[in-house]
Amino acid sequence: MSRTSEKTRTTKETDIKVKLDLDGKGEYKIDTGIGFFDHMLEGFSKHGFFDLTLSCKGDLNVDSHHTVEDCGIVLGEAIKEAVGDKAGIKRYGHFILPMDDALVLCAVDLCGRPFLNFDVHFTNERIGSLESDLIKEFFYAVSYSAGMNIHIKMLDGTNDHHIAEAAFKAFAKALDMAVSSEERVSGVLSTKGAL
Repeated sequence: MSRTSEKTRTTKETDIKVKLDLDGKGEYKIDTGIGFFDHMLEGFSKHGFFDLTLSCKGDLNVDSHHTVEDCGIVLGEAIKEAVGDKAGIKRYGHFILPMDDALVLCAVDLCGRPFLNFDVHFTNERIGSLESDLIKEFFYAVSYSAGMNIHIKMLDGTNDHHIAEAAFKAFAKALDMAVSSEERVSGVLSTKGAL
């Protein structure tokens, strides 16, 4: 069964196209107009083994906010569609990822309910050309549109680049675990019988 999705979203602020394959090889083609954000999404794709094509033409003459938030919305929608009815998957995923000085934990639950707990602190306003406070906005948008719990906690770190990259990669690894199959699950992993 193919677990893929294609999504588009066009507003006066952004024009976004996303193709996602949850069972890919980590191949990617990313172009958001924000170099560091592209780098983070490439890491998400590569380390989660998700094939991801994402293009965004946004109003970067204003700032990066609409581009980053709207990419999160569309990626979340693609995850939700690609995972389907969630039958036979693990549902939960977690990972603690080291990157030099940085150590970041991520745990996810594909429960159908949005929630973000983002306990990460940056010391600089920008990482490359990306406003660092928009990283939280991205993960909030993914959580809300995918209907998933996301907990990201910085356990250690001093370098903002490393901390951000560890967060995106930890999220990728946790999501890869959550969407993976579990042969012991009949239907969905819930006493309610639905997610």
